[in-house]
Amino acid sequence: MNRFSEYRVMWILVFFDLPTETKKDKKEYTLFRKNLQRDGFTMFQMSIYVRHCASMENAEVHIKRVKSFLPQYGHVAIICITDKQFGNIKVFYGSKHLATNAPGQQLELF
Repeated sequence: MNRFSEYRVMWILVFFDLPTETKKDKKEYTLFRKNLQRDGFTMFQMSIYVRHCASMENAEVHIKRVKSFLPQYGHVAIICITDKQFGNIKVFYGSKHLATNAPGQQLELF
């Protein structure tokens, strides 16, 4: 059995739209982004962060963690997709097609 099956390895995508009108709003926005980064998420687009996980069980741990630091206001959506689905994302800037970066291989130590 292949431990790193592209159908078992998951990607978590966190989409968010948070208010930034007040100083308090900006502080919560910044804290939310920093918490995502501390948990291993990287920016995919301005309000979309992604994280690679070895399995759905591992993804659930990180989803629970994100839920623990949700800001008081705004909208946050989380979706999990397989490594195979993530690899099929087409990214365009303007009218030119750019190849997506190949997902990195996750090292597991046990």
